[in-house]
Amino acid sequence: MSDLETKPASNSAAGAQVNPSSSKIGTWLSHVVTDLGKNGIFIALIVVVVLFSFLTDGILLRPQNISNLIVQNGYILVLAVGMVMVIIAGHIDLSVGSVAAFVGAVSGVFAVTWGLPWWLSIILSLLVGALVGVWQGFWIAFVGIPAFIVTLAGMLIFRGLALAVLGNANIGSFPAEYRALGNGFLTDLFGEFELDPLTLGVAAIAIIALVVQQFRTRNGRAAYGQEVEPLVWFVGKLVLITVVIGMFAYALASYKGIPVTLIVLAVLVLVYGIIMNRSVFGRHIYAIGGNLHAAELSGVKTRNVTFWLFVNMGVLAALAGLIFTARLNLAGPKAGDGFELEAISAAFIGGAAVQGGVGTIGGAIIGGLIIGVLNNGMSIMGIGIEWQQAVKGLVLLLAVAFDVYNKRRSGGR
Repeated sequence: MSDLETKPASNSAAGAQVNPSSSKIGTWLSHVVTDLGKNGIFIALIVVVVLFSFLTDGILLRPQNISNLIVQNGYILVLAVGMVMVIIAGHIDLSVGSVAAFVGAVSGVFAVTWGLPWWLSIILSLLVGALVGVWQGFWIAFVGIPAFIVTLAGMLIFRGLALAVLGNANIGSFPAEYRALGNGFLTDLFGEFELDPLTLGVAAIAIIALVVQQFRTRNGRAAYGQEVEPLVWFVGKLVLITVVIGMFAYALASYKGIPVTLIVLAVLVLVYGIIMNRSVFGRHIYAIGGNLHAAELSGVKTRNVTFWLFVNMGVLAALAGLIFTARLNLAGPKAGDGFELEAISAAFIGGAAVQGGVGTIGGAIIGGLIIGVLNNGMSIMGIGIEWQQAVKGLVLLLAVAFDVYNKRRSGGR
């Protein structure tokens, strides 16, 4: 009987001699698959950029075109930051395009018709956006009307108000300082160079900060006994991200340097990234979107969170309207058309879940960049607007279908 008991023990010992290497390979592959899933949207952006750089014979990656991508899509990226927060909480905002048009029209009255200082015009315009958010947030949070209905009504109300303010005409031109918000560059302030040293310096600081932060996070997890990815895979990811940042910075430095719009976006991503990941307010937004009833039972003041969420969306819609107006140097009745669809698409393509509770600021920005690259690349290729709309609709459908597929595979509903 003892022989029978000893034999299996020797077999298990033999298996233990073989398993470590296969276990390491399995663990490594598991990390690779997990990271590819988490960073799939970033990889998708790289694939889209490479594809269109090939289809456009390299025109897409020319320094001037890369700079134009940021400037031309800045207002959509600003809206995407606010929209993904709204979607995470389980709501939607269909009014952002009309609010952007309305605030752009109001800023035209402030800066051009009334002749107020440019900085005061911007501040007052942002306050108008906040008041719009207060209006919509009240009906949604405290009266209990679904956000879809309130913002649909808002889309009509503020489009009508924009037309009323403009008198169905255009307002321009704006002061140079105001216009810098939409099409200015830091080289306009510090002088132009063949290769802008400020842009390269900022990129170097960003890369160093990223590397330090990633290593600190990895070492912190290891210190607490948490599982970390293999060093080779970890370093490989950092190298890839560093190369992408370096190439992007070199392209900007070769043209006019850092656009003011990019500075605005960087500040928004940093601030709202901290809010969503490290603040009580951000955790409450995720809790509300994940399970509203559970959040209420946990003591979350869901009405207050929802109210301030839409006030924030009003301010960001106003900022997007200012950037768009500054870029065109014109406040017109057609401004803001389709902005809401672009922002919603950016959030969903960037990984936000239809049911709420899932999404990131970074993902929404990357989703917006994918839309921008699609628009720019197809325009360079001479593809008509009708086919551009069809392609973007297909991309949105596939992104949401992928989200639904992942939830079903993981046992969700």
